[in-house]
Amino acid sequence: MPTLQQIIDSIESTAPRIYQEAYDNSGLLFGNRHANIKKTMLCLDCTEEVLEDAISNGCQLIIAHHPIVFKGLKSLTGANYVERVMIRAIQKNIAIYACHTNLDNISAGVNAIIGKKLGLTNTSVLAPMKNTLKQLYTYAPLSEAESVRQALYKAGAGSIGNYTECSFNSIGLGTFKANKQAKPFIGSLGSLHEEKEVKIEVVYPIHAEQNVLKALHETHPYEEIALGTLQIEIENKQLGAGLIGKLPEPIDEKQFLKLLKTKMKTGGIRHTKLLGKPIQKVAVCGGSGSFLLQQAKKAGADVFVSADFKYHEFFDAENQLLIADIGHYESEQFTYEFFSELLSKKFPTFAILKTSVNTNPVNYYS
Repeated sequence: MPTLQQIIDSIESTAPRIYQEAYDNSGLLFGNRHANIKKTMLCLDCTEEVLEDAISNGCQLIIAHHPIVFKGLKSLTGANYVERVMIRAIQKNIAIYACHTNLDNISAGVNAIIGKKLGLTNTSVLAPMKNTLKQLYTYAPLSEAESVRQALYKAGAGSIGNYTECSFNSIGLGTFKANKQAKPFIGSLGSLHEEKEVKIEVVYPIHAEQNVLKALHETHPYEEIALGTLQIEIENKQLGAGLIGKLPEPIDEKQFLKLLKTKMKTGGIRHTKLLGKPIQKVAVCGGSGSFLLQQAKKAGADVFVSADFKYHEFFDAENQLLIADIGHYESEQFTYEFFSELLSKKFPTFAILKTSVNTNPVNYYS
């Protein structure tokens, strides 16, 4: 039976919370991290109805995509549904955890699910994030360099795109003199020592920094380790907003909209006027994605699938591509698949339920 913290660690090892947007409030909203969890409820939104669903099914944890607490609460009086959910969760001791924009920003997250539903191939991040990579450099004796490199790789360093165990190594001469309090790995106390050393340079994602530095200190033979880290401003193509890919074959616009409506189970699609051009290159963004329209146009997308476009934002398509607004709920309703697949592999005896409550606040009349 996993603890709440073990479940959180499992999720955040794939969708690190450090990659959430600054405005977001992902993470544990209520709960004892040391509590044992037998059963969890998955949902898009943690509403009062979802909470009651979790209670009736004997769940100790609710995992949601959207954080029920988005802004600071100054009181808990039950004045609105957010406060009522939190009061009831506290009374029933049901933990609430949210994984929001960090799930949006990983390549295997929300947008990958949409891409899979639509059958997209050759997918990549539409708007890669910057400042998520760092470089570590250190110096190790020639005889120990390989073991240091392997430890760094194992801790999460040295991966660039589709390549692993990437490093740059240069050989030089290191010098040091150990004083009487030192316990040198090589050399003698009080004498200047010269050692042929390797300068090892590796790149790592910022969420792995603690593990990388820990691995270095645990593996490096020197008592005092010379090292440095640098921020890298280049784009990280494994992280970011949106996704772009291709359909196996070009299809007619109306045929695509029909496919989109069926696969994403939406009650309706708001879209710009049809352009009379086939659809093959598809950009997507779960949730509110109008901020990515220019990137979709620049990438040469035939259609941009997202949600929450305002009236005047439809004009911004400027007949360069088709905008297809499928609805916020509809674009993110399958996030439970990510949590279900991840947790069932990690904790095979752990009970995972999807809520039976449809939390979509938008209804369609036909």
